[in-house]
Amino acid sequence: MVTVLARLRSFLASRSARAKTPGPSTRQHNLFEAAATYVTASIEDDDDRLEEAAGWVAPDALVFGVNQLACRAVVALARERNEPVEVVARGLLGLPGAQPAGSN
Repeated sequence: MVTVLARLRSFLASRSARAKTPGPSTRQHNLFEAAATYVTASIEDDDDRLEEAAGWVAPDALVFGVNQLACRAVVALARERNEPVEVVARGLLGLPGAQPAGSN
């Protein structure tokens, strides 16, 4: 997840530096679709798809969408594991304190 966010920051910085003219689009994409595609492309190292997804919505909308995706994923994983959300989030990031209470 950290890699995805780092790539997002890097891409958004380079995107704001260059002016992009909108090309013909067959349909509108919502920010959640853009976020899901962006994260998937980042995981798969698909730079073309990464750039395509980032062009579907405004940079701030993409950041919001990626944040929402991360939050929802952590909540779903916490429910699946029957663990507190903070424990799961810290565990995914490799931070101390990632053990459920009472598992000393």
